[in-house]
This record gives sequence, structure tokens and C-alpha cells, in this order.
Amino acid sequence: MRSALLNVMVQAATKAGRSLTKDFGEVENLQVSVKGPADFVSNADKRAEQIVFEELQKARPTYGFLGEEGTEVKGTDGQHRWIVDPLDGTTNFLHGIPMFAVAIALERGTEIVASVIYNPIMDELYTAEKGGGAWLNDRKRLRVAGRRHLADTVIVTGINSQGRAIDLLQLKQLAQVTPAVAGIRRTGSASTDLAWLAAGRFDGYWEAGLKPWDVAPGYLLVREAGGVVTDYAGTAGTIWNGQVIAGNENIQGQLLKIVKAVN
Repeated sequence: MRSALLNVMVQAATKAGRSLTKDFGEVENLQVSVKGPADFVSNADKRAEQIVFEELQKARPTYGFLGEEGTEVKGTDGQHRWIVDPLDGTTNFLHGIPMFAVAIALERGTEIVASVIYNPIMDELYTAEKGGGAWLNDRKRLRVAGRRHLADTVIVTGINSQGRAIDLLQLKQLAQVTPAVAGIRRTGSASTDLAWLAAGRFDGYWEAGLKPWDVAPGYLLVREAGGVVTDYAGTAGTIWNGQVIAGNENIQGQLLKIVKAVN
């Protein structure tokens, strides 16, 4: 059974998802503006954030809000904040690739306590609440994959090509991880990466340079599915330093060892 808070989040995500689905069918007609290198934002993105913002604020007007598209509200209760990526996978969306999601997390104090990731094209709804497990479409309890050897795994990552130091380091890490695993994937959506890791589709994930809205929703899903999430130093994961290495206890540890050795 979902809590009242999770119901609010699901309603916001699915309503935004319906708007994105409509725009996805007319993707070639969208007006697209450039926000930065390899980082595009569309009218659909902005509309989705506005829908999520209005739905969440209507239900919990005292909560703060931090959105990927720039919407930020401090909130008055001092404890709760929504962290939202209304369209995680914008480049996929604009190219007609159905790999994107509405991602919402609820922060209470310094903890993420509830998460929703919704892919409206695949109609996959991932939900988690602290202590309540992680679920797909309210029916399937999620568990991370149980593989124990890195050589048997499929690992997912995100790789940018903007020439920054962090991008060059990621390429060096990729060169070391690739021969150690069965396969590497890149979906273009960090929320999807973490949701699919929680579902056992991927065995491990690493990436740096992430924003809080990239990490927060999937972070809780992986934890509630029995996975381990740390930063590159092996410290318990945080949504604020932009580094994620995740998997089951065995795979996460082996992947961390490789990534830490690259500098």
C-alpha cells in the first residue's frame, strides 16, 4: 500500500508523463533551445516541471522544491523538499528515443525518504519509500541482481564528451572497466540507470558529475532493493557530491576498486 505522500508523488509523475507522451508524439515540432553543451531543454521539459511543481505544491504547500529546470522554493516547514527532474533523458526525448523518465524524490532533513521514477512510454512506474522496499508498477518487489563476479556483469554508465577533466577521467575508467565485464551500456538517463539497477537489469553503475536530481530518486530505489551506493572514495553515497558507484555488495566493491585505481 502506498502512503499518502507517495500517492501525491505518483499522481504528479503520471500527470507530467501524460504531457510528455503527447509531446513525444510530436517531437519534431518542439521548439528547442540550447542550455549548454550536450544539454538541451525543450518546451516539453519546462511544461513537465510546471505540472510536477503545481501538483506537489497543491498537496504539500509548506514543502520546498528543487527542480532541474530552475524552479526552486525554500519551503516553510524546514524539513521537507521535493527534488525533481521532470524529464531525465532530454536528448533521448528530442531524438525520438523512448528512454526517459519523470523523477521525483522527497528529502526529509538530510535523508531521501521516498522516490518515484516513471517512464510513460514503457509505462513503468518505480516507487520506493524508506523501509518499505522498492517496487515496479506496485506489483513486483525489486531486488538488485545477485551476480558475484564482475566478468559476468552488464555495467551502465554515463559518458560526456565535453572535454572536461571529469569527462577524460571517465574515459580512462571506461577503458579499465570494459575488459573486466561482460558488457557496458549507456542509456542517457541516470534515473533509468538506477531504476534498472534496482530491478536487476543492470549489475552495476558508476558515474560522476551528476546533479542531486539525477541521483536522489534512484539512490533510494537501489538502497531499498538491497544495493550499495557509495561515492568514488567508498563513502556512503550522498546526492550532493555527484559521484555514484552502485550494485550489490560484491559487484559494487569490485567496481569501486577499479574506479578508485584510475587517476
